[in-house]
Amino acid sequence: MTHRYILTLSCPDRVGIVAAVSSFIAAHGGWITEASHHADPEGRRFFMRQEIRADSLPFGVKEFRERLAPIATEFAMNWRVVDSARKKRVVILVSQLGHCLYDLLARWQAHEWEIEIPCVISNHDTHRDFVEWHGIPFHHVPVTPTTKAQAFATVAELFEAAAGDVMVLARYMQVLPPALCERYPQRIINIHHGFLPSFKGAKPYHQAYERGVKLVGATCHYVTADLDDGPIIEQDVARVDHSDEPSDLVRYGRDIEKTVLARGLGYHLDDRVLIHGRRTVVFR
Repeated sequence: MTHRYILTLSCPDRVGIVAAVSSFIAAHGGWITEASHHADPEGRRFFMRQEIRADSLPFGVKEFRERLAPIATEFAMNWRVVDSARKKRVVILVSQLGHCLYDLLARWQAHEWEIEIPCVISNHDTHRDFVEWHGIPFHHVPVTPTTKAQAFATVAELFEAAAGDVMVLARYMQVLPPALCERYPQRIINIHHGFLPSFKGAKPYHQAYERGVKLVGATCHYVTADLDDGPIIEQDVARVDHSDEPSDLVRYGRDIEKTVLARGLGYHLDDRVLIHGRRTVVFR
Protein backbone atom coordinates (compact mmCIF):
# COMPACT_ATOMS: atom_id res chain seq x y z
CA MET A 1 0.00 0.00 0.00
CA THR A 2 1.22 3.49 -0.81
CA HIS A 3 2.87 5.29 2.08
CA ARG A 4 0.46 8.03 3.15
CA TYR A 5 -0.03 10.77 5.68
CA ILE A 6 -3.62 10.92 6.89
CA LEU A 7 -4.90 14.29 8.07
CA THR A 8 -8.14 14.44 10.05
CA LEU A 9 -9.66 17.55 11.58
CA SER A 10 -12.78 19.22 12.87
CA CYS A 11 -13.32 22.90 13.56
CA PRO A 12 -16.00 25.60 13.60
CA ASP A 13 -17.45 25.82 10.11
CA ARG A 14 -16.51 28.85 8.03
CA VAL A 15 -15.42 29.77 4.52
CA GLY A 16 -11.87 28.90 3.46
CA ILE A 17 -11.02 25.77 5.45
CA VAL A 18 -10.61 23.45 2.47
CA ALA A 19 -8.81 26.12 0.48
CA ALA A 20 -6.34 26.83 3.28
CA VAL A 21 -5.44 23.18 3.88
CA SER A 22 -5.37 22.13 0.23
CA SER A 23 -3.34 25.19 -0.76
CA PHE A 24 -0.81 24.43 1.98
CA ILE A 25 -0.40 20.88 0.72
CA ALA A 26 -0.24 21.94 -2.94
CA ALA A 27 2.33 24.63 -2.18
CA HIS A 28 4.72 21.90 -1.07
CA GLY A 29 3.97 19.62 -4.02
CA GLY A 30 1.69 17.36 -1.97
CA TRP A 31 -0.47 14.87 -3.85
CA ILE A 32 -3.90 14.40 -2.24
CA THR A 33 -5.15 10.91 -3.13
CA GLU A 34 -8.40 10.98 -1.15
CA ALA A 35 -10.43 13.83 0.34
CA SER A 36 -13.64 13.76 2.37
CA HIS A 37 -15.55 16.67 3.90
CA HIS A 38 -18.69 17.07 5.98
CA ALA A 39 -20.38 20.18 7.35
CA ASP A 40 -22.86 19.77 10.21
CA PRO A 41 -25.44 22.55 9.73
CA GLU A 42 -26.90 22.24 13.22
CA GLY A 43 -23.65 22.21 15.15
CA ARG A 44 -21.97 24.49 12.59
CA ARG A 45 -18.91 22.27 12.66
CA PHE A 46 -16.76 21.12 9.74
CA PHE A 47 -15.02 17.74 9.39
CA MET A 48 -12.27 16.75 6.99
CA ARG A 49 -10.11 13.75 6.15
CA GLN A 50 -7.35 13.84 3.54
CA GLU A 51 -4.79 11.28 2.42
CA ILE A 52 -1.52 12.65 1.03
CA ARG A 53 1.19 10.59 -0.64
CA ALA A 54 4.15 10.77 1.72
CA ASP A 55 6.71 10.68 -1.11
CA SER A 56 5.14 13.76 -2.71
CA LEU A 57 6.17 16.02 0.17
CA PRO A 58 9.74 17.28 0.77
CA PHE A 59 9.50 16.67 4.53
CA GLY A 60 8.46 14.00 7.00
CA VAL A 61 5.44 13.73 9.24
CA LYS A 62 7.00 15.67 12.15
CA GLU A 63 7.71 18.70 9.96
CA PHE A 64 4.32 18.32 8.30
CA ARG A 65 2.71 18.81 11.70
CA GLU A 66 4.93 21.78 12.52
CA ARG A 67 4.19 23.56 9.23
CA LEU A 68 0.43 22.91 9.44
CA ALA A 69 0.14 24.10 13.05
CA PRO A 70 -0.34 27.84 12.26
CA ILE A 71 -3.27 27.05 9.94
CA ALA A 72 -4.76 24.75 12.57
CA THR A 73 -4.52 27.54 15.14
CA GLU A 74 -6.10 30.06 12.79
CA PHE A 75 -9.16 27.87 12.25
CA ALA A 76 -9.32 26.50 15.84
CA MET A 77 -8.90 22.95 14.56
CA ASN A 78 -8.96 19.73 16.54
CA TRP A 79 -6.59 17.83 14.27
CA ARG A 80 -4.01 15.10 13.86
CA VAL A 81 -1.69 13.75 11.18
CA VAL A 82 -1.00 10.02 11.13
CA ASP A 83 1.78 8.19 9.30
CA SER A 84 0.42 5.04 7.63
CA ALA A 85 3.87 3.43 7.86
CA ARG A 86 3.41 3.00 11.59
CA LYS A 87 1.35 -0.13 12.26
CA LYS A 88 -1.28 0.29 14.95
CA ARG A 89 -1.09 -2.13 17.87
CA VAL A 90 -4.40 -3.84 18.63
CA VAL A 91 -4.94 -5.57 21.99
CA ILE A 92 -7.93 -7.94 21.95
CA LEU A 93 -10.02 -8.81 25.01
CA VAL A 94 -12.29 -11.87 24.85
CA SER A 95 -14.30 -14.12 27.15
CA GLN A 96 -15.62 -17.58 26.23
CA LEU A 97 -17.42 -16.85 22.96
CA GLY A 98 -14.76 -16.91 20.25
CA HIS A 99 -16.47 -16.04 16.97
CA CYS A 100 -15.32 -12.40 16.89
CA LEU A 101 -11.80 -13.35 18.00
CA TYR A 102 -11.55 -15.98 15.25
CA ASP A 103 -12.68 -13.48 12.64
CA LEU A 104 -10.26 -10.77 13.76
CA LEU A 105 -7.28 -13.14 13.76
CA ALA A 106 -8.24 -14.48 10.33
CA ARG A 107 -8.32 -10.95 8.91
CA TRP A 108 -4.99 -10.14 10.58
CA GLN A 109 -3.43 -13.32 9.23
CA ALA A 110 -4.73 -12.50 5.74
CA HIS A 111 -3.13 -9.01 5.98
CA GLU A 112 -6.51 -7.35 5.56
CA TRP A 113 -5.17 -4.83 8.05
CA GLU A 114 -1.54 -3.82 8.45
CA ILE A 115 -1.57 -4.06 12.23
CA GLU A 116 0.22 -5.77 15.07
CA ILE A 117 -1.56 -7.82 17.75
CA PRO A 118 0.85 -7.81 20.69
CA CYS A 119 -1.41 -9.89 22.94
CA VAL A 120 -4.86 -11.24 23.71
CA ILE A 121 -6.30 -10.88 27.23
CA SER A 122 -9.12 -13.04 28.55
CA ASN A 123 -10.95 -13.66 31.81
CA HIS A 124 -11.08 -17.35 30.81
CA ASP A 125 -8.39 -19.74 29.61
CA THR A 126 -10.64 -21.11 26.83
CA HIS A 127 -8.83 -19.69 23.78
CA ARG A 128 -5.21 -19.96 24.92
CA ASP A 129 -4.20 -22.74 22.51
CA PHE A 130 -5.87 -21.05 19.55
CA VAL A 131 -4.25 -17.68 20.23
CA GLU A 132 -0.80 -19.11 20.93
CA TRP A 133 -1.02 -21.21 17.75
CA HIS A 134 -1.04 -17.85 15.94
CA GLY A 135 2.16 -16.89 17.77
CA ILE A 136 0.38 -14.25 19.89
CA PRO A 137 0.94 -14.00 23.67
CA PHE A 138 -2.15 -14.91 25.72
CA HIS A 139 -2.83 -13.48 29.18
CA HIS A 140 -5.40 -15.10 31.47
CA VAL A 141 -6.71 -12.46 33.89
CA PRO A 142 -9.62 -13.88 35.90
CA VAL A 143 -12.29 -11.41 37.01
CA THR A 144 -14.33 -12.09 40.15
CA PRO A 145 -16.35 -9.75 42.37
CA THR A 146 -13.52 -9.71 44.91
CA THR A 147 -10.64 -9.36 42.40
CA LYS A 148 -12.23 -6.99 39.87
CA ALA A 149 -10.21 -3.89 40.80
CA GLN A 150 -6.89 -5.72 40.64
CA ALA A 151 -7.89 -7.57 37.47
CA PHE A 152 -8.57 -4.37 35.56
CA ALA A 153 -5.42 -2.79 36.93
CA THR A 154 -3.60 -5.78 35.41
CA VAL A 155 -5.43 -5.30 32.11
CA ALA A 156 -4.26 -1.67 32.01
CA GLU A 157 -0.69 -2.73 32.84
CA LEU A 158 -0.71 -5.31 30.04
CA PHE A 159 -2.13 -2.76 27.58
CA GLU A 160 0.59 -0.28 28.50
CA ALA A 161 3.33 -2.93 28.36
CA ALA A 162 2.10 -3.90 24.88
CA ALA A 163 2.18 -0.23 23.79
CA GLY A 164 -1.39 -0.71 22.66
CA ASP A 165 -3.08 1.84 20.43
CA VAL A 166 -6.57 0.41 20.66
CA MET A 167 -8.29 -2.12 22.91
CA VAL A 168 -10.95 -4.27 21.22
CA LEU A 169 -13.63 -5.99 23.30
CA ALA A 170 -14.39 -9.00 21.08
CA ARG A 171 -17.37 -10.21 23.13
CA TYR A 172 -15.52 -9.56 26.37
CA MET A 173 -18.34 -10.10 28.82
CA GLN A 174 -17.17 -7.82 31.60
CA VAL A 175 -18.13 -4.21 32.32
CA LEU A 176 -15.01 -2.05 32.33
CA PRO A 177 -14.65 0.28 35.33
CA PRO A 178 -15.17 4.00 34.64
CA ALA A 179 -11.54 4.81 35.46
CA LEU A 180 -10.30 2.51 32.69
CA CYS A 181 -12.78 3.95 30.17
CA GLU A 182 -11.73 7.50 31.04
CA ARG A 183 -8.04 6.60 30.84
CA TYR A 184 -8.36 5.54 27.20
CA PRO A 185 -11.03 7.75 25.56
CA GLN A 186 -11.85 6.72 21.99
CA ARG A 187 -9.28 3.93 22.25
CA ILE A 188 -11.58 1.12 23.46
CA ILE A 189 -13.95 -0.43 20.91
CA ASN A 190 -16.77 -2.81 21.81
CA ILE A 191 -19.15 -5.00 19.85
CA HIS A 192 -22.55 -5.02 21.50
CA HIS A 193 -24.79 -7.90 20.52
CA GLY A 194 -27.79 -5.65 20.15
CA PHE A 195 -28.98 -2.74 18.02
CA LEU A 196 -28.24 0.18 20.34
CA PRO A 197 -29.72 2.29 21.80
CA SER A 198 -32.38 -0.44 22.12
CA PHE A 199 -31.80 -3.57 24.21
CA LYS A 200 -28.81 -2.57 26.30
CA GLY A 201 -27.17 -4.83 28.85
CA ALA A 202 -27.42 -8.61 29.08
CA LYS A 203 -29.24 -10.96 26.69
CA PRO A 204 -30.31 -8.35 24.11
CA TYR A 205 -31.47 -11.01 21.63
CA HIS A 206 -33.80 -12.43 24.24
CA GLN A 207 -35.04 -8.90 24.96
CA ALA A 208 -35.63 -8.44 21.24
CA TYR A 209 -37.52 -11.75 21.03
CA GLU A 210 -39.78 -10.77 23.91
CA ARG A 211 -40.48 -7.44 22.21
CA GLY A 212 -41.36 -9.16 18.93
CA VAL A 213 -38.99 -7.15 16.76
CA LYS A 214 -38.62 -7.85 13.04
CA LEU A 215 -34.95 -6.83 12.90
CA VAL A 216 -32.04 -7.78 15.14
CA GLY A 217 -28.65 -6.17 14.92
CA ALA A 218 -25.26 -5.48 16.42
CA THR A 219 -23.45 -2.26 17.26
CA CYS A 220 -19.77 -1.37 17.21
CA HIS A 221 -19.11 1.59 19.48
CA TYR A 222 -16.49 3.37 21.56
CA VAL A 223 -16.59 2.47 25.24
CA THR A 224 -17.38 5.16 27.79
CA ALA A 225 -18.12 5.07 31.50
CA ASP A 226 -21.84 4.89 30.62
CA LEU A 227 -22.69 1.27 29.80
CA ASP A 228 -23.41 0.65 26.11
CA ASP A 229 -23.77 4.39 25.51
CA GLY A 230 -20.56 5.42 23.71
CA PRO A 231 -20.43 6.95 20.22
CA ILE A 232 -21.57 4.46 17.58
CA ILE A 233 -19.14 3.58 14.78
CA GLU A 234 -21.06 0.95 12.81
CA GLN A 235 -24.27 -1.08 12.90
CA ASP A 236 -26.07 -3.70 10.85
CA VAL A 237 -29.25 -5.78 11.04
CA ALA A 238 -30.85 -9.03 9.90
CA ARG A 239 -34.56 -9.61 9.38
CA VAL A 240 -36.39 -12.07 11.62
CA ASP A 241 -39.99 -13.23 11.83
CA HIS A 242 -42.49 -14.85 14.20
CA SER A 243 -41.16 -18.37 13.56
CA ASP A 244 -37.68 -17.60 14.87
CA GLU A 245 -36.71 -18.76 18.34
CA PRO A 246 -34.35 -16.84 20.63
CA SER A 247 -31.59 -19.29 19.64
CA ASP A 248 -32.14 -18.31 15.98
CA LEU A 249 -31.78 -14.64 16.83
CA VAL A 250 -28.53 -15.39 18.67
CA ARG A 251 -27.23 -17.33 15.65
CA TYR A 252 -28.13 -14.58 13.19
CA GLY A 253 -26.64 -12.04 15.52
CA ARG A 254 -23.25 -13.71 15.78
CA ASP A 255 -22.74 -13.39 12.04
CA ILE A 256 -23.64 -9.69 12.21
CA GLU A 257 -21.37 -9.14 15.22
CA LYS A 258 -18.30 -10.38 13.33
CA THR A 259 -18.83 -8.19 10.29
CA VAL A 260 -19.88 -5.08 12.22
CA LEU A 261 -16.89 -5.30 14.57
CA ALA A 262 -14.53 -5.81 11.63
CA ARG A 263 -15.96 -2.84 9.72
CA GLY A 264 -15.97 -0.58 12.74
CA LEU A 265 -12.43 -1.51 13.73
CA GLY A 266 -11.30 -1.09 10.13
CA TYR A 267 -12.70 2.45 10.01
CA HIS A 268 -10.90 3.27 13.26
CA LEU A 269 -7.60 1.77 12.11
CA ASP A 270 -7.79 3.78 8.89
CA ASP A 271 -8.51 7.00 10.80
CA ARG A 272 -11.93 7.41 9.24
CA VAL A 273 -13.84 8.11 12.47
CA LEU A 274 -14.20 11.60 13.96
CA ILE A 275 -16.09 12.15 17.21
CA HIS A 276 -18.89 14.71 17.27
CA GLY A 277 -20.31 14.82 20.80
CA ARG A 278 -22.18 11.55 21.31
CA ARG A 279 -22.11 10.93 17.55
CA THR A 280 -19.47 10.03 15.00
CA VAL A 281 -18.62 11.18 11.50
CA VAL A 282 -17.38 8.13 9.58
CA PHE A 283 -15.72 8.76 6.21
CA ARG A 284 -16.19 5.34 4.63
